[in-house]
Amino acid sequence: MATENVALAASAEGGTLVEPDTQPQSSQRNIVNDFTIQIATVNGSGSQSANLVLLKSIFRMGIPVSGKNLFPSNIAGLPTWYTIRASKDGYVARKKEIDILIAMNPETSKEDILSLPTGAAAIYEESANLKQFRDDIACYPVPFDKLTAAVCSEAKLRKLVRNMIYVGIVAQLLKMNMTAVEATLRKQFAKKVKAADLNWAAVQAGYDYASTTFTKNDPFVLEAMNATDGKIIIDGNAAAALGCIFAGCTVVMWYPITPSSSLVENFIDYAKRYRLEEDGKATFAVVQAEDELAAIGAVFGAGWAGARAMTSTSGPGISLMAEFTGLGYYAEIPGVIFDIQRTGPSTGMPTRNQQGDLLSVAFLSHGDTKHVMLIPGSVKECYEMAQSAFDLAEQLQTPVFVMSDLDLGMNNWMSEPFAYPDNPLNRGKVLSAEDLTRLGGFARYKDVDGDGIGYRTLPGTDHPLAAYFTRGSGHNEKSQYTERPDDYFNNMERLSRKFETARTLVPHPEIIQTGKSKIGLIAFGSSDFATRESRDQLNKEYALDTGYMRLRAYPFSREVHEFVAAHDRVYVIEQNRDAQMLSLLKLDLQAEDIVKLRSIRHFNGLPIDARSVTDDLVTQEGI
Repeated sequence: MATENVALAASAEGGTLVEPDTQPQSSQRNIVNDFTIQIATVNGSGSQSANLVLLKSIFRMGIPVSGKNLFPSNIAGLPTWYTIRASKDGYVARKKEIDILIAMNPETSKEDILSLPTGAAAIYEESANLKQFRDDIACYPVPFDKLTAAVCSEAKLRKLVRNMIYVGIVAQLLKMNMTAVEATLRKQFAKKVKAADLNWAAVQAGYDYASTTFTKNDPFVLEAMNATDGKIIIDGNAAAALGCIFAGCTVVMWYPITPSSSLVENFIDYAKRYRLEEDGKATFAVVQAEDELAAIGAVFGAGWAGARAMTSTSGPGISLMAEFTGLGYYAEIPGVIFDIQRTGPSTGMPTRNQQGDLLSVAFLSHGDTKHVMLIPGSVKECYEMAQSAFDLAEQLQTPVFVMSDLDLGMNNWMSEPFAYPDNPLNRGKVLSAEDLTRLGGFARYKDVDGDGIGYRTLPGTDHPLAAYFTRGSGHNEKSQYTERPDDYFNNMERLSRKFETARTLVPHPEIIQTGKSKIGLIAFGSSDFATRESRDQLNKEYALDTGYMRLRAYPFSREVHEFVAAHDRVYVIEQNRDAQMLSLLKLDLQAEDIVKLRSIRHFNGLPIDARSVTDDLVTQEGI
């Protein structure tokens, strides 16, 4: 599973269904390539394979698509929902409304069908008789067990094969290209020919049943496009893991935690393929520590020794890493921490989405501590910022956090292919034996260049002046122990200068201006997708022009100040209760700009959607 969704080449196949459509059509106008399908199942029922066949088949037809898995934080038995959005315009954020429901879970089927808007469609087990609850939607009852038994003689396999029946039903109702469906299915089961044949038989059974039984009473149709040519499908954690490989990461210390575990699992798979000597000896080390505290401590140990090291965690793990992270900051040791954010506080909802760790990470530890955060807004940036994080950690000699989230990290996203990196690794201010001979020595914590960054050596450097003490206690510029007030003051002032240097090195924001708009929008991370779609809604529905800035890192660069200054009102869009990014901006901006800030917050655990952003802004604007 770890490498299954790494990348799917966009071999989009155009054309219409092979089988002729013999069913009478509804007189209503078709809605083409612009709707959402939600599959309601039970966790552990094996529905993921069927869902991915649907998702990737639509993608193979050249239609922009995204998939989101809403699953419970237990092993099996509780409700789970998988949502597929097809959008001819390329929108990939969660859509608030569900257009087509596949109700496979009897425990939630009534609630699921009642939540549909008028004009939607529902596919369900015929014995559930869900039509009694709605007369304003298209209903398609299906005898799933009967159809499954006809194609699968082994009772123990029927639970899995049953899901493929709805793939065939959907394919017929939406006029999907069956060549694309079969190619996708056989690619998914490439190493299991018998399984592929059995599942394809189930798809055909569903298709044939729909063809001979249903009169189409809904407007939703898929038609081939070419909008996915050359693109891939990948999740953010897999993309980040690939970035770590290219960044030269050789040491991974971790403790499993949802939703970050798949990042390390993918790294392990990649490393086993690409990080082996000719004799099969590994050139990397992956250690599952006893807890997150041990993991981050080992990361800094490896970073001090000269290795590029990382860990991956989520909010609860971040809390446990606080003291060691302060050591990394004050002793100035490089290390990379991926925080795949989830809903808190406490254990919270481990399988729900949030951007709620911003404030805790920015100032993680105690005393005066400020950390660099990179904030990817796409799977492509997960790949790219993973590489940037290791360079920045060594340039700045400090912990660097990559702030992803569950939605970006674990869900399927369409992307341009990733570029092969052509820049050499930037290890920062590292002195060689030749440098030490020329200089006659060095002071580890001395600011020679005015940027707050001292010079360091790596263990094993063959020179008598190469050694130095790494201290997490009070120290002067020569790394000698001290409690002198002036030494501590000077050291902390230098660390503050280094943070100012970081402003010039971190990724700058992406800014989209349209004329001289009075209203500005600020978003970041996975909130970007909904915000871009909301801007289009505001323009089309309210003729409202908005400027837009997507934050990509903290500390903020000068462009952030300039953007806020250029607008009368600025809405900060984020997925947490307490407007954490707005709080960070307030700490950074001048008083005359702070008063311009407004907040749009989304924190129910579901990924943010465009309609919620639009409605909130319109309400605040009094439109």
